[in-house]
Parts: sequence; C-alpha cells; structure tokens
Amino acid sequence: MAKTLELQFTTALGKYAKLAVDNPKEPIDPAAVKLAMEQIIASNAFQPTNGTLVAVHSARVVERNITDYELV
Repeated sequence: MAKTLELQFTTALGKYAKLAVDNPKEPIDPAAVKLAMEQIIASNAFQPTNGTLVAVHSARVVERNITDYELV
C-alpha cells in the first residue's frame, strides 16, 4: 500500500497549492507537520504557478492500493 502525505497551502491568489511527500514517517505528528509547512512558507522556496504560498490550509495522508498485473 502506497502512502503519500499531501500538504495543502493557500496561495496569494486565493487558490490552493499542494506538495506531496511519498512514504511519510508514521505516526504523523500534526504539530510537526504544521511547523514544517510554516517553514516552507517562510523560506519562499517554492513558486507555484497559482501564486506564492501564504498560509497553511490542510494536510492529509492518502493511501493507495496498487495491483500490478503481468500481461501475457
């Protein structure tokens, strides 16, 4: 099962931007995630096309089941 931590930010244009982290360390610490997101905003390291990151919106873990099939 593949897990991804999705970090969702509000942008200066009133839209949303998402950063994804594959295989996050568990258990997830919400306080640490929020602090990391605030540091990402402060660093201004990412410039999404839909505006500068200005606020923390939400975070979630998404789980996917992947089944590979051998094609003969």
